[in-house]
Amino acid sequence: MNQAVHRHLPILRLALFAALGGASYVAAYLLRFAGEITELGWAALSDTLLFAVVVKVAAAGCFRLHHVTTRYITLHDGVNLVKAATAATVALMLCDAMLAAHVVIPRSVVVLDWGTSVVLLGAWRGLPRFIRDARSRHATGPDAVRVLIVGANDAGEALLRGMRGNDKLSYAPVGFVDDRPRTRGLLIAGVPVLGGFDELPDLIETHGVEEVLIIAGVLPGRMVRDLMDSAADGAFRVKVLPSYEQLLNDNVALKPRPVAIGDLLRRASVNLDAEHAQQWLGGKTVLVTGSAGSIGSEICRQLLQLKPARLVLVDRSETGQFFLERELRTLAAGTEVIVTLADLTDAERLNRVFADAQPDIVFHAAAYKHVPLMEQHPGEAVKNIAAATRNLADLADEYGAEAFVMISTDKAVNPTSVMGACKRVAEQYVQARAASSDCRFVTVRFGNVLDSAGSVVPIFREQIAAGGPVTVTHPDMVRYFMLIPEAAQLVIQAGAMGQGGEIFVLDMGEPVRIVDLAADMIRLSGLRVGEDVEIKFTGLRPGEKLYEELYGDSEANQPTAHPKIMVAASQPLSLLQAHSNLARLVATADEPRGAVLAELRSIIPMLPSGAKAAPLRAAA
Repeated sequence: MNQAVHRHLPILRLALFAALGGASYVAAYLLRFAGEITELGWAALSDTLLFAVVVKVAAAGCFRLHHVTTRYITLHDGVNLVKAATAATVALMLCDAMLAAHVVIPRSVVVLDWGTSVVLLGAWRGLPRFIRDARSRHATGPDAVRVLIVGANDAGEALLRGMRGNDKLSYAPVGFVDDRPRTRGLLIAGVPVLGGFDELPDLIETHGVEEVLIIAGVLPGRMVRDLMDSAADGAFRVKVLPSYEQLLNDNVALKPRPVAIGDLLRRASVNLDAEHAQQWLGGKTVLVTGSAGSIGSEICRQLLQLKPARLVLVDRSETGQFFLERELRTLAAGTEVIVTLADLTDAERLNRVFADAQPDIVFHAAAYKHVPLMEQHPGEAVKNIAAATRNLADLADEYGAEAFVMISTDKAVNPTSVMGACKRVAEQYVQARAASSDCRFVTVRFGNVLDSAGSVVPIFREQIAAGGPVTVTHPDMVRYFMLIPEAAQLVIQAGAMGQGGEIFVLDMGEPVRIVDLAADMIRLSGLRVGEDVEIKFTGLRPGEKLYEELYGDSEANQPTAHPKIMVAASQPLSLLQAHSNLARLVATADEPRGAVLAELRSIIPMLPSGAKAAPLRAAA
């Protein structure tokens, strides 16, 4: 029986439209004649009542008012109701004009009928919604959860409306929080905007808030993290809800909200002044190795803003180069972009690249970076990191480049891995080269780059999306972190300010525990650590250290003109010694693993001995 009633509801609604339409038409006559309709008035009413009802029902059908449910009626439906009443009024006026010789409808009746139709039909359709909203606003009950909504925007208003429109939810909204000055003191559907983001802790305590609902993207990640830390004692709960864009573009039931990479940086980001760099790079030919990589590609993007005459991209990844070229050509704005495929271990190929390009400035961003893989294949690390750097540095000097900037890593400081030791050998060679060349050879050293290809962030992101567990090697492991744009800016700035022989280091703040980074990503995704996603410890991998350092034991931390850039000052090797070290090391690259490690330890004595290659594990 219920199905039959629901099937015929639109027809029943049209019947009610007819009744109310007729009542509004009669009411218009009664209002026109002050309750005492004349004989001519009754004649006009009886002659045109049926036509008025039919016209009103037809107008309601055209605007599909019979399909509108009172529970979800909106302003849009109200506008359609006014349009339908107006259409019916126009039809009545045309009727009056055509039948003027037989019946006269007072013009005032037509106007009054428009008003009574809107009032009666609007009250019928909108009053139940108004009563339900008013009841839900005041009938929260003693057990209702007191909530604070962060974000006085469309999504926040929709969230409030959803709370009030769902009888199964027992929420008592106490207010909104928003940092925009124009929202202060406003009422949104009767709920006040209580203050800004900085006032959150006080507002939570003052109003006895039990749950904080954050619209994704409204509150900075640092503040979300601080709020979640404050909620750890169970005094209140924090939930991150998807924004409109995420609701429309993602399956939010299956996917956590995207984490803004900047949210993970536990310090203010560093923005370097590029004015000096532009004076240095403008109109020059610039060559970038590893151009298809995370850092190399970002260096290329930022270089184009500094207007070099030519930008030469060198990488062995055909696919990476293809897509990078497509992107950069849209940004070039007068810079000639030249794409080159080359393996940096192929000295002859590199010589042809330099002969063709004649670069003024070289940025060397290419290198293997995965520590466990290099532990298994030390000969390849020697070729790709140490030998390739020597090849490039020698060619930069031979072809008269004015500057050579090498990207290094904090793993080169007191290295315990093959990758770090090879980077340290490369640093030593570049530093030694500077003493006997007109080319300014400098090195830039920094820590982990957030969201670079193959780094912990994309690995954690995939693990969180899969429901966990998120794998961390050790609970006490810490790392320095920076953003990809920061790394690229530092590299460019270092090249501009370097005089030759420096190892520049960025002030990256305090190191971050990897387990804290994993927890941040889980919570900033709107999930709960240990409940929604588990963190699992897998043990240190070969070559890994619990903590990284920025300065070696024999290096001094010296300031520069830039407050966020320092120099790791040390006594460089002679070029003869650095060249001899590299020659001996490269000579072992194709020999068994033990021979490569033995030669590497003879150059870098602190490299641990007796390490065995272990099978790789899928852990970050």
